[in-house]
Amino acid sequence: MVEDEDVIEVVAPVDEPELDSLAVSKTIWHEITAGVGVWGAMRPIFAIALSLVPFLFLGQHFNKKHGKGRDWFLLQIPLAFTLVLWVLLYLWSIFDAWSDSSTIVSEGTS
Repeated sequence: MVEDEDVIEVVAPVDEPELDSLAVSKTIWHEITAGVGVWGAMRPIFAIALSLVPFLFLGQHFNKKHGKGRDWFLLQIPLAFTLVLWVLLYLWSIFDAWSDSSTIVSEGTS
């Protein structure tokens, strides 16, 4: 058993840095926007909103994939005769615009 007289207590001073409210705000903002800023966080949502306009494939043009937008525009003409295939192309274009936009954002931050 150790007696109280044999115990040595060591206290070391610790310098705690002051909290900088600007640095805290920047860290919170960085965490909210995933480090890509407001535009990077909103870009995929904006691409989806543009892709929701039927027949024009604006989401692909927004992502600067003009060839893909043009090709899908021309492809929809024969698909319009079969409504089911046109709907599938329309839904795929929405997903593709989101996917391309997310890829652009992720490549821009690396």
